[in-house]
Amino acid sequence: MLLYIIRHGEPDYTTDTLTKRGILQAEAVGKRIADSKIDMIFSSPMGRARQTAEPACRNLGLDCHIEEWTHEIGNEKYTLFPDGVKKSVTYVQNTYYRENGNYDLGYHRAFECQGLNTSGMKSAVSYIEENGNRFLESLGYKAENENYRIIKPNDKKIALFCHSAFARAWVSVLLHIPINVMWASFGYTHTGVTIIEFKNNENRITAPKCLCYSDTSHLYSAKLDMKYDNYIEI
Repeated sequence: MLLYIIRHGEPDYTTDTLTKRGILQAEAVGKRIADSKIDMIFSSPMGRARQTAEPACRNLGLDCHIEEWTHEIGNEKYTLFPDGVKKSVTYVQNTYYRENGNYDLGYHRAFECQGLNTSGMKSAVSYIEENGNRFLESLGYKAENENYRIIKPNDKKIALFCHSAFARAWVSVLLHIPINVMWASFGYTHTGVTIIEFKNNENRITAPKCLCYSDTSHLYSAKLDMKYDNYIEI
């Protein structure tokens, strides 16, 4: 099975819709997803994700299945670190997540990291892990002993349209990347496509493997600008 995790296009957060630029991005990634012959499409319940999924659904003639648990992380992502001003953990200078031994905390101790330890990210990620495991089990892959037992192998391609913080949190869980390392070192741009493989091994045990991360080749193919989050050309 291949799992495609796709961030929404450039949004207008005040209306939870896409900007004109975001609509063009959605059309471009919709063509890419259609060309990939996706079998099932899922989306966050939030408007900007559903609107990004619409071209892919239209091109493939597929329904969009809403997964409530894939909404963007809410108040849990806020911290007062380091200056007492409330901010998203995404806007904490990334060096803090690496220094003073934080980089060596490892996966299971990562929420001890400064900044993250004063947020609600631990509960948010636990919620994503629990529901993500339920979702994957419904597709035939049951979390077990840090891997996944294959209870019903399939060769489907599954697309999920979602959000930056949510996607990074779930990728952290799937690949066992410490959450502080994820926030320090991995961005996720508009309509970025991450592909995770669940290989159907003969012993019926599998582990997620990242084949690409936040890829935007569809924007280049559509001759759209390649600005990461609309601020730096890549």
